[in-house]
Amino acid sequence: MKKLLGPSALTKAILLVVLTLLAALPLAQIAGLIDERGASRQAAANELAARHAGPQVVTGPFLVLPYTERWTEVQLDEKGVVKSRTEQSRQRVHLVFPERTDLRGKLGAQERYLGIFTVLFYDLQGSMSGRFPAFDPTALPQHEKGSTLEPQPPVLAFATSDLRGLQGAPGLTLAGAAGRWQPRVPGIPASSWLSHGIHAPLPEAAAKAIAQRQPLDFRLDLQLVGQERLAIVPLADENTAHLASDWPHPSFGGKFLATRRTVDAQGFQADWSVSSLVSAARSQLLQSMFAQNASPSALESFDVSLIEPLNVYALTKRAVKYGLLFVALVLMAAFMFELFARLRLHPVQYALVGLSITLFFLLLLALSEKVAFGIAYACGAGASTLLLVVYFSAVLQGWKRGLGLGVYVGVLYAALYGLLSSEDNALLLGSMLLFGLLGVLMIGTRKVDWYALSARDETRAAPASA
Repeated sequence: MKKLLGPSALTKAILLVVLTLLAALPLAQIAGLIDERGASRQAAANELAARHAGPQVVTGPFLVLPYTERWTEVQLDEKGVVKSRTEQSRQRVHLVFPERTDLRGKLGAQERYLGIFTVLFYDLQGSMSGRFPAFDPTALPQHEKGSTLEPQPPVLAFATSDLRGLQGAPGLTLAGAAGRWQPRVPGIPASSWLSHGIHAPLPEAAAKAIAQRQPLDFRLDLQLVGQERLAIVPLADENTAHLASDWPHPSFGGKFLATRRTVDAQGFQADWSVSSLVSAARSQLLQSMFAQNASPSALESFDVSLIEPLNVYALTKRAVKYGLLFVALVLMAAFMFELFARLRLHPVQYALVGLSITLFFLLLLALSEKVAFGIAYACGAGASTLLLVVYFSAVLQGWKRGLGLGVYVGVLYAALYGLLSSEDNALLLGSMLLFGLLGVLMIGTRKVDWYALSARDETRAAPASA
């Protein structure tokens, strides 16, 4: 009975499977190194944030009405007779939100460096205009029965998650009069993140408008620096915004996406329109004023981030995921050459080929930290292909064979780059690539007599063992 496969060929096939699986060890080490370098990059971003400014969450402006509530606490004895009266008081605060705000601004991208790492920052040149509704400044919430309220002068408050990003004091106009900013927000507990904002006492014209129950117009001009992400908390009844930038790689996020956006090679423009009917930002802000460990990043917002077009660590990590498949395809091609060209390749030679493929990913990581990812990939793939051409020309006993296998490896590298460049279609392209390679292999070997190849392999192996 004919054997399904000769012993030598079967042993070689099993050995190639083992070598492919062993390649997972260095690939895992390289993947771990990629994670480590990515963590170092994030540490650099955090250090730059500590030195300059972090991502910004813009909250405000809004009116703060501090007041004192006084009441008498009565204690009765067991017969219901008044035993004592104690005067109590508590500082409270009431917030008034705008009925509309409109933000117009331009984001200028800035690249800052720490070692070999690059971190994106932005410079927002913007203005925010809007109006506060007419309200009664004496109609304040009463928390204790029979208490009396003592209103204090209202102030305008404004906060960002990192005030160090403010480039100078923002320009402020209230009811046509200029306002001046002061540190902190009165009436807010010192433990609250909101207390670390800034406030402006109302100029006489603004205070008069509030006393007469008239709407209060405002305009705020600011220059704000932040790292990568800018988020706007929608506190008004109607919130609109228009942002433009010369950075062509934005990422829109937050609770509310842009209603209109255009992105091209010259940059992007985006518009937002958010109503208080669909936003819980106001109630979240009120709750966070007295909550422990509250953060402005927990508030609902609409935001835009300036991102790197190619994250070299993410792309290299994705490339490594194809590493085992890549090694298997190259070793399979070398095995086909061995069978059809009547050659004998030593397991050490296969191991060197697999090792050269795995080292490509390490080379890609090292180069991509110095130059653009496309250039790093081209250099790494070119060096790896050239090495395999030279090696296979000697191993396969002919430069044409070595060149042919080198072209095959080059096509695989090109296909891998296509997979990395098209993240949305990676699964489809990868499936088509594997199906195509399998189809070429099956069609190319459809008339091969594998029994004859196995017998010939056994005949060739016999004299060598004699």
